[in-house]
Amino acid sequence: MIAAAARIESVAERTLLQRSERLSAAFGVQLYLKREDLQVVRSYKLRGAYNLMAQLSEAEKAAGVVTASAGNHAQGVAYACRAMGIKGRIYVPNTTPRQKRDRIRAHGGDFIELISTGDNYDAAAAAAHTDAEETGATLVPSFNDPRTAAGQGTIAKEILEQLAERGAPALDVMIVPVGGGGCIAGIAAYLAERSPDTAIVAVEPAGAACLASALVAGAPVTLPAIDTFADGAAVKRVGDVAYRVLSALGATTRTAPGLPILSSGPDGHSAALAPGSVLVTQVDEGALCTTILDLYQNDGIIAEPAGALSVAVLDQLCLPAGATVVSLLSGGNNDVSRYGEILERSLVHKGLKHYFLVDFPQEPGALRRFLEQVLGPEDDITVFEYIKRDNRELGAALVGVELGKAADLGPLVERMDRSGLSCERLRPGTPAYQYLT
Repeated sequence: MIAAAARIESVAERTLLQRSERLSAAFGVQLYLKREDLQVVRSYKLRGAYNLMAQLSEAEKAAGVVTASAGNHAQGVAYACRAMGIKGRIYVPNTTPRQKRDRIRAHGGDFIELISTGDNYDAAAAAAHTDAEETGATLVPSFNDPRTAAGQGTIAKEILEQLAERGAPALDVMIVPVGGGGCIAGIAAYLAERSPDTAIVAVEPAGAACLASALVAGAPVTLPAIDTFADGAAVKRVGDVAYRVLSALGATTRTAPGLPILSSGPDGHSAALAPGSVLVTQVDEGALCTTILDLYQNDGIIAEPAGALSVAVLDQLCLPAGATVVSLLSGGNNDVSRYGEILERSLVHKGLKHYFLVDFPQEPGALRRFLEQVLGPEDDITVFEYIKRDNRELGAALVGVELGKAADLGPLVERMDRSGLSCERLRPGTPAYQYLT
């Protein structure tokens, strides 16, 4: 890590370690945010990309580079290409937000070619591998390479130095978001050597728990499907480098979709952290959206979904009172056009947004009776899609209702039952719900 820090010193920012008064008070700890969203490419990925490319031979540089990324690593590679004068081809999924694609082009300029392919990171990675094999270009892995991991691990070096400069106590808990695992591998390896009593929490999106699945299986496994919402951490298979590092450190997993709980706190939910332990856990995408909105509204921080994982997980953990805790806010490349979906997912997660199929009598005043007899005083209709059909007594409508508080759902359903209307609740996760929303 020392050599990696020297290589990237001229290009990577020594990002802010910011104490959060709000989160410190909420969780009874000294909570710091490592603001990699303020990095020159608005994520930590520049560190690993530049560290790897700085070690290429002249022949490798002349052959050019190729990489795959959900967006952030691509920006790091693009920046490094222009800084070093190296030609590069960058593959991203078709689902990569436009904001990230625009920033990749801005950082790389004429030195890079951006190619969109496939529906997720793994499809883009396969295309990049094929490109490298056919053209002889040097592959720059986004996470599964010791040089990439070492570059990301410089974050831990900075944190320990910044805490020491503040005269702060030793680092008790380090929380790191996980996708393919390059960042957690580098940080965990450095802390195991320089701060062995630090507990480490690796947090994944619940819809892409590839590290937890690998730990349970005893080797990296390829997930059959993932939720790509947290695009910066939506990976089907964790890297071999991360698996080797974390399994060697005795990492355990608290939960994973479809897998048993292997370790938990006394309440069966909160995870207790012992000094030097490594815990892998997950955050539901809805909770992640709520955290993104909280960071924006309360702290003025624009965090992308993967970047907010380390904050969203806080209420799952049994943090020692007064402990020094650092959450890695890993990226801030969020497309403003996504905020509608973020708000929607947050409301659903908090139990405030619900959808129903309602059969209305095709007669005057039917909707008025629904509003007066069914809706509560704090309930609001946010979606109403109705198609009147000729020669039928009933017409179905999709009705989206936002509640004043989650506890109002029961009374709402009771009033629907008493109304005599046929009302079917559409539940999250069902095919009908996914299609209609």
